[in-house]
Amino acid sequence: MTVERTKVSSFFSGKLSRICGRTRLACAAALAILLSAGVGLAQVLQQPKSAAVLPKVAVPPASVKFDTVTVERGDIEQTVDAAGKLQLNKYADANAQVAGQIKEVAVALGDTVQAGNMVVEITPTLQPAKMEDNRAQMARLQAELADQRAQMDFAELQFKRQTQLKAQNATREDTFESSRMSMSSASARVDSINAQIRQAEALLKIEEDSRQHNLVLAPISGTVVALNARAGQMVSPTQAAAPLIRIADLSKLTVEARVAEVDVTRLRRGMTANFTTPGYPGQHWSGALRQVIPVPAEGTGAHDKQTFYNVLFEVNNTDQKLMSGMSTQVQFIVAQAHDAVLLPMTLLGRPDADGLYSANVLDANSQLSRRKLKVGLRNQRQAQVLSGLAAGEQLLIGPVPASLLKQKQAMSAAPGAHAANWSDAASALKPAGAAPQTNRGATPER
Repeated sequence: MTVERTKVSSFFSGKLSRICGRTRLACAAALAILLSAGVGLAQVLQQPKSAAVLPKVAVPPASVKFDTVTVERGDIEQTVDAAGKLQLNKYADANAQVAGQIKEVAVALGDTVQAGNMVVEITPTLQPAKMEDNRAQMARLQAELADQRAQMDFAELQFKRQTQLKAQNATREDTFESSRMSMSSASARVDSINAQIRQAEALLKIEEDSRQHNLVLAPISGTVVALNARAGQMVSPTQAAAPLIRIADLSKLTVEARVAEVDVTRLRRGMTANFTTPGYPGQHWSGALRQVIPVPAEGTGAHDKQTFYNVLFEVNNTDQKLMSGMSTQVQFIVAQAHDAVLLPMTLLGRPDADGLYSANVLDANSQLSRRKLKVGLRNQRQAQVLSGLAAGEQLLIGPVPASLLKQKQAMSAAPGAHAANWSDAASALKPAGAAPQTNRGATPER
């Protein structure tokens, strides 16, 4: 910096020597002026560049994006979930009523039959000769009856004649008594033969019924769902085995669901039950709860195992798309609400001592307000808001941005403003899981 001053002085001294050739007074004045200018220039050159003052430029406000979700209306259901199986609702078994050998099986598994149709024919073990002997016995008894009736008629005629002769005192007493005894004996023999004939008729009726029981008939209209009969198989009415044929009405099925003991107390008869099955993705069926079996389901509740109870309800199956044995995922509707204000469950934090939840709401002017929410029904995805929010409002997700927090604090510090504690607003509404779909709007920072 000294070198710069020397150069400046030399420059101005040279100029001065040329000017001083005129007048000493003028030279002295010029010298004073030039020295002052040199000193000022040197001071300017000595100032550091970082100390230069730049003019202030107005910076436009930056744009801040907030993550929000729009409060919507919809339907919500509170349910009890359970796994279940489809079962037959109405079915009947057909068994052999006579001992014998199966001659013919007229149906196959899956066939549709009508009530009264022949499904199995059995050849009985009863000998045909016995049936013929019974018929011959009947014929003999009928012949004896005719003979005894003729003898009874003759005995009655003899007794009548003896009675007339006795009135005329033209016969002996022993002859009269003998004719009366013959008439009574003939009548008794007729009665005895009639009794034997009735017995023979009963035997023949039994044999005829046995012949009719050779045919196994369908007890109800439906579908053959079990078949345990084959031609040549020996059967008996007293045989303890599976039924020859099982026929079921598949137009209605029963769902048996296993419900945990912690949930079964919430179920009531008549409650709506919806279910799906893996065989038909996206399709739903429904029914009304019929019965809760009051004993634990088989294989549950023993030792340290959890206890389950079987719950039954019916479902219409007129198109017979559903089949017995299909697995189901059942939802029993415990409570429901229509056109309710809904909020994703992931946005609910922890309730306060009064059971209320905190929420930060942004209005159309990006003004932040703190709300207390009262929640009603809830499920795994949504919660019903009873008070504190309205449909269409924007709910702020996550921590409150510092710009809004400073803005609120400034508004609270203004004269006459109601003071509010916003220091904990950053944690008022933190998602508990994956963040839901949000609305991102650009709002200028104030």
